[in-house]
Amino acid sequence: QVKVVESGGGSVQPGGSLRLACVGEGYSLTSNITSVGWFRQAPGKQREGVAAMQAIGGPIYAKSVKGRFTLSQDNAKNVLYLQMNNLEPEDTAVYYCATSTRRWFLSILLQDFHNWGQGTQVTVSS
Repeated sequence: QVKVVESGGGSVQPGGSLRLACVGEGYSLTSNITSVGWFRQAPGKQREGVAAMQAIGGPIYAKSVKGRFTLSQDNAKNVLYLQMNNLEPEDTAVYYCATSTRRWFLSILLQDFHNWGQGTQVTVSS
């Protein structure tokens, strides 16, 4: 059974940094047949795609986080990291990771992903 677990959330001030981790259990997150995406959902808003590590083509980012967020992976630990720098209050949300059998994307869309984790809270506030 495929399972992903997120961790690394917390509270930071604007301009701060956090690194989120998505760990795969029972499934390789770093193979060339699986893409892994990060999404977030703020209170009262729809879940939106933030970044995805494509099985083919590497990382892609939503416009709102490009230049501030960076994906990286540790193949040995089967972990996908989301490094978030220069955080803004608008980044406050629950962050989720999920897997996809699609190998590349034009956009990071909710319907292309499954095997969702439980989420990790990120709060950016002064």
